[in-house]
Amino acid sequence: MTHTNTSYLKLWLFVLAVAFILMVTIGMRMTLGLFVQPLVNTTTLSIAQVSLAVAITQLMWGVSQPLSGALSDRFGTWTVLWVGTTMLVIGWLLTSFFPTQWGLLLGMGVLVALGMGAGSWSILMSLIANRLPERMRGTASGVANAGGSFGQFVFAPMLQGLISLPAVGWKGAMWVLAAWAILILPTARWLTRGMTAPQIVPSVAHTSHDSIKKAIKQAVKNRNYILLHLGFATCGFHVAFLATHLPTEIALCGLPVSVASTSLAIVGIANLVGSLIVGWCVGRWRNKSILATLYAIRVGLIAVYIFMPRTDMNFYIFAAGLGLTWLATVPPTAALTGKLFGTRYLATLFGLTLLSHQIGGFLGAYLGGKSIVVFGDYGWMWYADLGLAGLAAILNWAIREPKI
Repeated sequence: MTHTNTSYLKLWLFVLAVAFILMVTIGMRMTLGLFVQPLVNTTTLSIAQVSLAVAITQLMWGVSQPLSGALSDRFGTWTVLWVGTTMLVIGWLLTSFFPTQWGLLLGMGVLVALGMGAGSWSILMSLIANRLPERMRGTASGVANAGGSFGQFVFAPMLQGLISLPAVGWKGAMWVLAAWAILILPTARWLTRGMTAPQIVPSVAHTSHDSIKKAIKQAVKNRNYILLHLGFATCGFHVAFLATHLPTEIALCGLPVSVASTSLAIVGIANLVGSLIVGWCVGRWRNKSILATLYAIRVGLIAVYIFMPRTDMNFYIFAAGLGLTWLATVPPTAALTGKLFGTRYLATLFGLTLLSHQIGGFLGAYLGGKSIVVFGDYGWMWYADLGLAGLAAILNWAIREPKI
């Protein structure tokens, strides 16, 4: 094997390590909805209270993105990853032992959220952008993002199976998640210190003298960056609403809990395909066109769902179609941020777009719970979801994307 082939093999191993961390953290985040009904049924918490805790988790995960990115730019990726992983482990254990409103808000809403966020896209996509040559970045980001989708495919049936076991239940399932979190540490250590692959592309981190503060000021004055934020916020509303409340929607239809976990797993495996396809498209077509197309597809899917009969097979079909666009918005959003401002402060600037995503996510998770309390179903939420997906398509199409 030649030196060049060895170097590229090491780079792809690097990408797979990133994908593993995303598999764990995104797999956890996208299956939080499986805990809603068990918590409501076995504790004194109401669905509105549990929905609020999940909504806070979504919001704090978003807060962690620019925070983790800035800390990583300042103190290094390893420091952020090991501190975040420690918080993630403690958060799951705390939530399992104190299933009260404040226990959920502190354990899941803060510690778990910050821990998952530390090992998420803002830092890891920045690593890919700074470690890999430009021609590899789109495909590599798609592969890494597919790791998060695969995590949803793995974690959804695993958690549902554990929760369904009387000897394990939702508490034991949280202990298993804490154990999974520990596996991030050796992988992160290898990524940040043990990786010996050569830097094929010299990082602009050593050539740029702009401060993070100056970079942020420049970005928030950019019309295209603002449009990207607004579109990504509507994406967050959509994803968080479905990830949190799709299991309850299925329960309201009188279908077994296995339909919920299977649907979430189908979303994950379909998005693995969608992420790889979109990753391949990045760099070949304009990112704004890719994003507008993804959101337009969601409009069609939700419109069909609103009027279709609620059967298990229709839920599976809806999940498969939805999964193709689920997290596939991440690679083109990260790539477009890099095209607008370069890769030096990508962890911070992309982290800010993820914060906007999770502000939308907070509203999607929280208002879904309020909708159940006020109306007894999710009817109005589906129409809001439909309208916001259409708005996201329009906003992204209006972006003026610079040429490569």
